[in-house]
Amino acid sequence: MSKPRKSLAQNLIWWSLLLLARSFRLMPHGVALSLGSAVATVVWSLSGRRVREAEARCARALRVGSSEARRIVRLSYVNLGRSLAEVLRFPVIKGKIEKIVEVHGLENLDRAIALGKGVILLTGHLGNWELAAAYLGLKGYPIRVVGAEQRDDRLTDMLVELRKGVGVTTIGKGFDLRGAIGCLRHGEILGVLLDQDAKEKGVVAPFLGLPASTPYGPVKLAQKLGSPIVPLFIVRRDSARRHDLHILPPLEVTADMKASVTRCNDVISEWIARFPEGWLWLYPRWASTVKEE
Repeated sequence: MSKPRKSLAQNLIWWSLLLLARSFRLMPHGVALSLGSAVATVVWSLSGRRVREAEARCARALRVGSSEARRIVRLSYVNLGRSLAEVLRFPVIKGKIEKIVEVHGLENLDRAIALGKGVILLTGHLGNWELAAAYLGLKGYPIRVVGAEQRDDRLTDMLVELRKGVGVTTIGKGFDLRGAIGCLRHGEILGVLLDQDAKEKGVVAPFLGLPASTPYGPVKLAQKLGSPIVPLFIVRRDSARRHDLHILPPLEVTADMKASVTRCNDVISEWIARFPEGWLWLYPRWASTVKEE
């Protein structure tokens, strides 16, 4: 069966990404980040409806005024542009990862791995989450991540290959339960992003103070297999070129599903509130639970 033809927009995005990837890899690191920031600022300026929706989410969740929400969302786009540059530069920077990322709390991960039940690494779309996984992969940690399928399969394949080049394996479509269980039973690390709308398939729990349908698969795995859930967050320093990777002690997981999911949401919410400019506000986190105005 032949694959469906790509739309003009998909082809434009694809060829633009190829051009950017080549350009980013030829540039000094700082110049590449500046170009990523510039590209993201152009996209932000042209994305009127999406930007307004993101600003409304930000203002509602953080209880800030419109001007502050606009500032946060603009910088969120800038962070995304810089992150894109870094990810596309994985083949170049993989030998210099310690100059880019400083890790804090690695002992929390090592202790969790030593339990022999695998580790569920919990994070959100904050900072450059792909770089966090890359750091661990390059340091020899056996890590797999649950990756979402992109609308254009060429983008999915590109991301899978970029991760593979830094020692990170991508698990199937969406949340591949069999792959996730196998990963944990082999004592490996399973990276999950929990700040996504699970719609009718999730547990509704507070997220930044608002009810949010949350995937409960990671908590269910922790309950079933005894795998610790270890929160991890990466934040960009003011200089933009360097990052701090924070690995926290494991969360308490009990038989109470909603209480355990709430603990997961609480820790992600705390870090977003501390570093709101680094979160992906353009994603409709509360689409199924909070009516957008």
